[in-house]
Amino acid sequence: MRAIRGLWRWRRNPLCRPTDLAEAWVALVALVLIAVAAPVTGGLVGAVAQDALQRSVREQQHTRHLVTATVVRPLKDTPLETDPDAVAVRESRHRVLADWTAPDGTRQYGSALADLKSPHTGDHFAVWTDPRGRITTRPLDSPTATTHAVLAGFGAALLIAGLVEGVRRLAVWRMIRRRYARWDQAWDRAGPDWGKAGTGS
Repeated sequence: MRAIRGLWRWRRNPLCRPTDLAEAWVALVALVLIAVAAPVTGGLVGAVAQDALQRSVREQQHTRHLVTATVVRPLKDTPLETDPDAVAVRESRHRVLADWTAPDGTRQYGSALADLKSPHTGDHFAVWTDPRGRITTRPLDSPTATTHAVLAGFGAALLIAGLVEGVRRLAVWRMIRRRYARWDQAWDRAGPDWGKAGTGS
């Protein structure tokens, strides 16, 4: 908003100083950069992030497999936190000792998080594994990747806008400091005789 108010200094005014015009130019450049450069940068960052994330989605969907595991015995009675990637489903998970068959056909055995309310020996649950059967997180889905890309682009646009506004404020602050310094020099030249008769005031 201050950048827009700075443009008002361009109006015709006999009291307009060169520094006022300079502030107006700084405001105009800042406004153009915020209106053009920030959205363009945000769009580019979002597009790059979307491309990288969608590649990751395809890779994860190709290399991660959903297999069925069998509870050997529960390890804890206390429920653990839910999967941070699970947005819609809010189920408590329990740590259990389980076995499962890897996508390559080998038998696997170890601790896992079961999304069962009360796990018992012999219960079945689904786990995501890599091709060797090691438990991993569920693959990233396309809508979530797109959301992350949009947020990255929006954040980049806000960052550019903030940087431009910060540079504008710094430039205006320096111009004001120089203006005050020139005023002080002018007052010092006027000296203690300012306003006295015969001094030309």
